Amino acid sequence: MTRPQLGLVVAQFDKQGGIVSEMEDSAREAARDRGAEIAATLVVPGAYDTPLAADRLARRTSIDAVAVVGAIVTGDTDHDQVIGHAAADGLRAVALDRDTPVTLGITGPGMSEDEAVARVEYGANAVESALDLVAAFDDAASQTEPETSAETETREVADTGTGAGTETETDTNANANTNTDHR
Repeated sequence: MTRPQLGLVVAQFDKQGGIVSEMEDSAREAARDRGAEIAATLVVPGAYDTPLAADRLARRTSIDAVAVVGAIVTGDTDHDQVIGHAAADGLRAVALDRDTPVTLGITGPGMSEDEAVARVEYGANAVESALDLVAAFDDAASQTEPETSAETETREVADTGTGAGTETETDTNANANTNTDHR
């Protein structure tokens, strides 16, 4: 198996300083510990900017998954809620649109500075989740799906060469009691 290649997006906005750097360090350490390589890193101004950066990385055929790290600390308004929801929704859309794992290692919203400091390991969690998804999808792709009995049955009928095909029963009374009077 080849060494997994990860993209890393770092949302650098950090009012308190140091929290996001520690998250990035824990992400890189987790990648090393799991034998993965962070092949590309994009640093963006804040969490709101992470979906575009994740999309740019997920487009690369050499990238197996993207981990995103950042911290959204609450302020005097609900702005942190708006940013957090927008980032999470955007990252989900990137993962589905690109068919590439994109993991959320952004802490917050509604989080105090102390809570942010206590959650710097979310950088590592994002990388570990990304690698777990890559492994799970690789395992699923290497397994052949068993035929369903209907597929087997259809093939057997087709292989007989009788031209009889398959029969399908329909319920001709299914709509018999439907009221079509729309007064």
